[in-house]
Amino acid sequence: MKGDIVARRYAHALFSLGRESGEATLDLYGKALSALAELTEASPDLARAFRAPVISTAEKRNVVLRLLALIGPAGEDRIVRDFCLLLTDKERLPLLGDIAARFNALLDAEKGVARGELATAVPLNKKRRTQAIATLEKQLDKKLVLRFEVDPTILGGMVLRIGDTVLDASLRAQLNSLRDTIKRGM
Repeated sequence: MKGDIVARRYAHALFSLGRESGEATLDLYGKALSALAELTEASPDLARAFRAPVISTAEKRNVVLRLLALIGPAGEDRIVRDFCLLLTDKERLPLLGDIAARFNALLDAEKGVARGELATAVPLNKKRRTQAIATLEKQLDKKLVLRFEVDPTILGGMVLRIGDTVLDASLRAQLNSLRDTIKRGM
């Protein structure tokens, strides 16, 4: 819980700085944080090193600077560099993944983008995916970025999850509802 609050505060602080410079800057910050978080998640040894109290802050700073150099132009931004070094100095590097996730959620909200997943009983071809996204965007009045999944247990229809909202238009849900109605009627 405490880590979640701390991650949110750091993400909000960086977001506020980026907002002053515009959307391109926010995108740059988001890319940098996501790239660093991916590198950290991809290497358990790196994640352990960031949490290790026996590794000095100076050594962690050097590692962070090298990682920033690896990610290209996004890592060369002065604000990103200073932000990551601040995380190092305050021993908040283990929260990098949470901070990146919070920052990108703020960025999505700023752009009016909703991320989610759409589960169907059978795989959808590209045309059907495009149609589904267009229809849902029109209904929700938001730009959607969806991850598609196949879940044969829903039998037919679809289940859409966006954040905490679940829209279940599956055959399984309809059959369960019918079963409950029949049980109550008897």
